[in-house]
Amino acid sequence: MRESIRESILSTVNDLYNSGIVDEVTQKEMESLCLPSIKKYSPHKIVALRKKLGLTPTAFANFLNISPYTIKKWESGLNKPSGASVKLLDLAARNGLAGIR
Repeated sequence: MRESIRESILSTVNDLYNSGIVDEVTQKEMESLCLPSIKKYSPHKIVALRKKLGLTPTAFANFLNISPYTIKKWESGLNKPSGASVKLLDLAARNGLAGIR
């Protein structure tokens, strides 16, 4: 979903919530539907992200609360990040270290 459309939808739903027309459950559900899509992270992208953040593999692992061995496996292509790990990588890519502290 393009950013401008997402912002318009969320703004409208928030206005409806503030007016009492939409309940909090509906508001939260709409927010969840408008979350940005999460990219897949290839070994090259993981290395590039880590270097962009200026981190060693060990420091990057510490920020993500995973083992350095996991970072090594991701960066070598032996394993792929999944689930919450992909979300953390995406947050780091979008917001830098502040997004994962």
